[in-house]
Parts: sequence; structure tokens; C-alpha cells
Amino acid sequence: MIQRLTFLCCLLLARSSEAAESNGAKALEQLKSLAGDWEGTAEWTGARTGSYPLNAAYYVTGNGSALVENLISEGVPNMTSVYHLDGADLRVTHFCGAQNQPRLKAQRIDLGHGTVDFDFVDITNLRSPDSPHVHGLEIHLIDANHVTVTFLFQGGGKESRERISLQRVEKKPARKGTHDNGRTDLSPVRRPEVEIARGTGDSQSLPPCEPDGRAQSQR
Repeated sequence: MIQRLTFLCCLLLARSSEAAESNGAKALEQLKSLAGDWEGTAEWTGARTGSYPLNAAYYVTGNGSALVENLISEGVPNMTSVYHLDGADLRVTHFCGAQNQPRLKAQRIDLGHGTVDFDFVDITNLRSPDSPHVHGLEIHLIDANHVTVTFLFQGGGKESRERISLQRVEKKPARKGTHDNGRTDLSPVRRPEVEIARGTGDSQSLPPCEPDGRAQSQR
């Protein structure tokens, strides 16, 4: 009887692990569908407020094993996230404008509604326990052309949320033998991994995750 119960428990655990792996893998496949260029706005609520235009570029790397997300303010990428699997778990490492790198794991996946919620696991390069950093992430794939990415941010004992609403940018194909600006391209053909979308360049708002409230300088 005890052996039978042990067998049933192991079977249930195995099936649960398979389901979790399936959900994590399927969620990553959904996220990979974001590949391309996006534009929209970011809005802060909570301890920090304000909004500003924001662009994004997504591309798949690592032989299909990871999705890279570049968030671009005023034409300059200032935050990058990499989504990938770790066994059955869907994980993300966020390279923040606050110059630290939180690592998070998907805890709630709803494939039917296109939502994935990530919880904080650990972080590198945190100057102090109270330094500003991302401690949660929520993604909602609304449809093929709309997505929201919400960062949960804390620092100095205060909580903020940065909700980024994006819509896909449909690029017009460039004429053969020319650059996007119409000039003739005489250089060898190159295949960059991603074309960085240009920002509007007219925003005076703060870029995301700045620890001291100052805009990053362009280098």
C-alpha cells in the first residue's frame, strides 16, 4: 500500500513538472513572437510619477533559446532584458538603467490570456539593500500588435510601477541596394541581429530605472 502511494505521488509530481515545463516553454514561444520593432509610452505610478515616449526592439538569439528586449529612450537603448528557459522555469535577467541586474522567475503563467508574472529571485551589483531596483515584472500580450510590460520598482523604502504600453511598428521594406534613407549602399551586405528603433528625441522626461532621478548621458 505504501509503495503504491509512493508511486502515485511520484507520478503526480512528474506530471506536474511536465506541465510546468510545457507552460514555460510555451510562454517563451509566445514571447518570441514579439520579435521586431515597437513604439509607445511608459508611465510611472506610485512613489514616482510621470510619462514619456519609449521604443522597443525584440530579437531572438542563442539558436532560438532566448529573447532579447531592448528598451530605447531618445534613440538610446537604456535597459535590456533576456528571457530564457532554465529547465522547466522561464526566467529573465534585467540589465537595468540603475546599473544592477535583477534575475526573476515566472511564477504565474496564463497562456490563454497571454500573461506572465515574474517574481524576484536575486540580483547582482546592488550597491545596498535599499538601492533602487526591479523586484517584479508583469507581461501582457494583448494581441499580435500590442503588449504591456510592467516593472515593479522599489528603492528607499518606496514602491513604484512603470507600465510600458507598446504597439508594433510596421516597417516599409527598403529598396534593394539602398539604405533606409534612400542613399545607394555600396558596402558589403551585413545582417545585424536587430535594427534599433529610433526614439522621438523630443522628450524631457526621465528614462526608466534611473536611481538618482537624472537622465543618462549619451555616450
